[in-house]
Amino acid sequence: MRLYSRHLPFSLVVFFLVFQLGTQVSAQSIAYTTLLSTLYDSDFPIVKPSQLTDLTKYQILDTREKEEFEVSHLQDAQWVGYDSFSMENVAELDKNQPVLVYCTVGSRSQEIGKKLQNAGYKEVYNLYGGLIGWANEGKPIVQGDSPTNRIHTYSQSWGIWLTKGEKVY
Repeated sequence: MRLYSRHLPFSLVVFFLVFQLGTQVSAQSIAYTTLLSTLYDSDFPIVKPSQLTDLTKYQILDTREKEEFEVSHLQDAQWVGYDSFSMENVAELDKNQPVLVYCTVGSRSQEIGKKLQNAGYKEVYNLYGGLIGWANEGKPIVQGDSPTNRIHTYSQSWGIWLTKGEKVY
């Protein structure tokens, strides 16, 4: 018994630290998932970062504002904006090819995606978790054509969800 009692306090400390770390990591993930569930319509198609192995299959549209796009974006993304969005911005897209829309967390992009669907685009998908979710999965982001870890998080309050990368406001 003595051997066990001597190691018991250390074991409890280790258990407590592992439990706390696991709770904090999964709590953030659960909290972010819960937040996203309040922003997304259940009937609008999403695609998760882990499901995207080849972005070249999509026409990629960044629906954030220009200053956000200039900080970083997905490779080969076309900036179309949100406040300034018009169907003229996407006139050259093929309505029969898949379109991937994204923004910071996925709310603005879903709204633009709905406009595209209403205009006759056949396959429109919202990037689940937006650019923050993409970055948190360790997926590549570029500024121009150069890799970067800088992500415009829209605001400091949205920036709390970014766990990988440098926050820019």
